[in-house]
Amino acid sequence: MEIVYHIAFGIHLLAVVGILVLLSLQANKNPKKLNPGVVHAALTAFVAALVMVGLWDQVNAEEINHTKIGIKTLVVLAILILGYKNLKKEVLKSSIWGALLGLTVINILLAYLW
Repeated sequence: MEIVYHIAFGIHLLAVVGILVLLSLQANKNPKKLNPGVVHAALTAFVAALVMVGLWDQVNAEEINHTKIGIKTLVVLAILILGYKNLKKEVLKSSIWGALLGLTVINILLAYLW
């Protein structure tokens, strides 16, 4: 099970980096358009995180931090909701783009600093 956990961890990292890169590529574009890959990467990160949480007790000896997992889940769900609501729109508002980018950075910082 440890191998499955580490594979899910790698997929999770790649998915979050994918969100960040795809959003960063829209920084200089005007008008901005949401790449469908952002939503796919967010869903992939969410599913990989669920696998990691499910395998936590078998892989790690320490107790899982449920508060951290809950907050990170809410952040990813917010990214997914904003992504799905704006996926079909021709123009992505700069405020929505900034919110998606900010939520992604917050999620990375929560994982690294907490």
